[in-house]
Amino acid sequence: MSDLIAKSAMDRRLAEIVTPVIEDMGFELVRIRLMGGNTPTLQIMAERAGGGIEVDECAEISTAVSATLDVEDPILDAYTLEVSSPGIDRPLTRLKDFDLYEGYEAKLETSELIDGRKRFRGVLAGVEDGEVLINLDIGTVGLQFDWLADAKLVLTDELIKEMLRQQKAARKEGALDESDFDAIETEGNADE
Repeated sequence: MSDLIAKSAMDRRLAEIVTPVIEDMGFELVRIRLMGGNTPTLQIMAERAGGGIEVDECAEISTAVSATLDVEDPILDAYTLEVSSPGIDRPLTRLKDFDLYEGYEAKLETSELIDGRKRFRGVLAGVEDGEVLINLDIGTVGLQFDWLADAKLVLTDELIKEMLRQQKAARKEGALDESDFDAIETEGNADE
């Protein structure tokens, strides 16, 4: 089975360690990668179950994951921990992502040739019987999720508009209403 969240054996080991920590905090692991370099970087992408994440929440995840990794100590060398949101042109790593972003343009890459090609770019058409559907110039093609090596959304004006609309709606949902102001005012007066 393809694992787009954690590709290498080390990534899968790290995912085993950090996933419970992230889930206990109310988030989902989207992707984890240990990338080489002079100082390796452990990149973790996470989001709330309903999507989205704030900068301060990334910092909270970083602190919790760092403490767990210090105890487990799976990485021998010094490394940099980077926790972020998946971003607008996000990787698609879970089968549910392909349903959630149906109607948006994506780039998919398979691990082996499928009808003479490995790269597919088109509009996501959902999921059916474990297959990711994508509308191409030649019609709708179904690719087994297990065949995928990489998948991500393509940054388009439509995608940016939708993400901005969702952020605006989320802010409205989280806004204080008049009863919240009354409670704050009452608590403030009780201290006087």
